[in-house]
Amino acid sequence: QVQLVESGGGLVQAGGSLRLSCAASGSIFSFIIKTMGWYRQGPGNQRELVAFVTSDGSTKYADSVKGRFTISGDNAKRTVYLQMNSLKPEDTAVYYCKIVTVFNDYWGQGTQVTVSS
Repeated sequence: QVQLVESGGGLVQAGGSLRLSCAASGSIFSFIIKTMGWYRQGPGNQRELVAFVTSDGSTKYADSVKGRFTISGDNAKRTVYLQMNSLKPEDTAVYYCKIVTVFNDYWGQGTQVTVSS
């Protein structure tokens, strides 16, 4: 059984920073991981991609977070991070970790990020 556990969410003022972490446990071997990423779902919105990193280190970001967020991953540790700087109120959302493997996709339970103006 695979479990993804996120941490690092919270309440921060606009302009502040947070660092999210996601660690996978269970039967998920590093060599079958294709991508590790973060999605978010704000109030009344659909879940959207924030960023992901591939097994060879390539990254992709949503336009809304480019230059402010940085994703990094460690396949061997089955861990992915999201450094969020210059946070804006519109970044308020539940942030979900997602790991895509050769066989399955796995989601975390989500962590709340709230940015006050």
